[in-house]
Amino acid sequence: MKKIFAEFFGTFWLVFGGCGSAVFASQIAPSANGQVGILLLGVSLAFGLTVLTMAYSVGHISGGHFNPAVSFGLMAGGRFSARDLAPYILAQCFGAIAAAGALYMIINGSGGADFSAPGAFATNFYDAPVYFEKSYSMSAAFLTEFLLTAFFLIIIMGATDKYANGKFAGIAIGLALTLIHLISIPITNTSVNPARSLSQAIFVQGNALSQLWLFWAAPISGAVSGGLIYKFLLQKESVIPE
Repeated sequence: MKKIFAEFFGTFWLVFGGCGSAVFASQIAPSANGQVGILLLGVSLAFGLTVLTMAYSVGHISGGHFNPAVSFGLMAGGRFSARDLAPYILAQCFGAIAAAGALYMIINGSGGADFSAPGAFATNFYDAPVYFEKSYSMSAAFLTEFLLTAFFLIIIMGATDKYANGKFAGIAIGLALTLIHLISIPITNTSVNPARSLSQAIFVQGNALSQLWLFWAAPISGAVSGGLIYKFLLQKESVIPE
């Protein structure tokens, strides 16, 4: 149960901190002193910081997945038991939904918000010109989410390998998630995490729900591919004495 609670609170923090920064702080109106919003760089860093802080806080309890795709990928890579997969995913989804519910209550405390536009409430999307008036197709979105999650798993497995310096694993993983967001926020609003996508879509409904399948299928398939790539092509089985 401690592992389940660790995954719940870790995923809660990821959604509350990452999506919260996107909802409340990313595009604050300019003041007399200039632009004060954190914009794309700030949101990317916020997501990375949530994973970094929780990796060091509760990662030693549950392994610090906070993401159904990561759980699938670690299972494929031989680092996680299949019997624990369903409880972990349920904990991650409930933690994400609880965080989105808290964000929803807070935003309603300011009079509410318009959730009709693509990307509203930090939802994921494709075929929508949200940033820079560019629209990326479904196939482009799928490829982006697939590749980024695959590399995320390679980084996670490499940073936590028994031959790696585990003290810095949380930093590497947090910075990797920051980089992932810097690349893909303009394309899909960055998922690489089905629980994070589900939690926001539940409250927005509409297209966010109808497009949700991609933000489960692409990250999970990418994570499984990344886990298998590391296991069979990169993982060092043993150290040969000099």
